[in-house]
Amino acid sequence: MSLHLGDTAPNFTAETTDGPIDFHEWKKDAWTVFFSHPADFTPVCTTELSATARLNDQFVNRGVKVIAISVDPIEEHHKWKGDIGDVGGTDLNFPIIADPDKKISELYDMIHPGEGDTNSVRSVFIIDPNNKIRLTLTYPKSVGRNFNEILRVVDALQLTDFAPIATPADWQPGERVIVSLGLTTDEARERFAEVEEVKPYLRWTPQPKA
Repeated sequence: MSLHLGDTAPNFTAETTDGPIDFHEWKKDAWTVFFSHPADFTPVCTTELSATARLNDQFVNRGVKVIAISVDPIEEHHKWKGDIGDVGGTDLNFPIIADPDKKISELYDMIHPGEGDTNSVRSVFIIDPNNKIRLTLTYPKSVGRNFNEILRVVDALQLTDFAPIATPADWQPGERVIVSLGLTTDEARERFAEVEEVKPYLRWTPQPKA
């Protein structure tokens, strides 16, 4: 199954380190970062889950729930939790899904052909409160993901849902943004306090306050 931006994220039931869940019910009305990792007790993934645990308060402050998945069984996840806390200095504070039969991984097209069995699962989905997929990322198993970047994308998605704007290259929260092409410059100046027209299609405005 190939999933695209704007598709409804498929629902599933699963066993997790926090107990059994129905995914749509668990994430109900929340943004969600759903990410996979190749296997438990692997070095890159241990650093990634440690980094996510350290950042989890920032995700929560944005109304975001974080959940991970691996094709390893739940017993291995529970054994691994201590290593995650040791490496990152923060105990695991979000659930990890056990997917030993790979049904969920296949449902979300996370299996990468030619990369082995358990080492083939490595994706990120950002899903909005309406269960729509808003971002997908796929990484090779040798490259650790940047979870500060995932936070930045959440900020951008939430901001662009709030106002008719877009974010430019390398945007960081608080920096100026781009007026949507759906507004004329006159309409933009009625809506925003300050608009700088660089090109007819490129108009800057300070970041609006949500």
